[in-house]
Amino acid sequence: VFYGRLCTAMGMKPVFDGDRFCYWVGGRTAIGIEPCDPAYAGERFVQPRVGLHHLCVRARSRDDVDRCATLLREMGATIVRGPNESTWAPGYYSVLFEDLDGIRLELNHVPGVGLLEEGASLNPAEGYGEARASP
Repeated sequence: VFYGRLCTAMGMKPVFDGDRFCYWVGGRTAIGIEPCDPAYAGERFVQPRVGLHHLCVRARSRDDVDRCATLLREMGATIVRGPNESTWAPGYYSVLFEDLDGIRLELNHVPGVGLLEEGASLNPAEGYGEARASP
């Protein structure tokens, strides 16, 4: 239910909804979700553990970010921060939140092409380690 409401609100279309797997598609993004194996029931996601740090999806506008934050509040989701501006990129506006298992998700809006613009660079917010060079 959480991902169904969230993905639909982000303009994604459910293209498969089975007993063990759901899949939403939109623009250049697709999200597949399956229920937890009973052997791991009750465990929560640990952000600094190996693997996923968080998943960020780009919104078309700041209003989309605000609408998502309103929906998250209605659903009783944990909002880590936002919606607010940040220094990650010029005009960066986002909401960072957790799903029911504690997996961190973010919806952001960056005007124009953002960090893909020639000469643009990432400006990590406080609290993150030193940047590593890309391989």
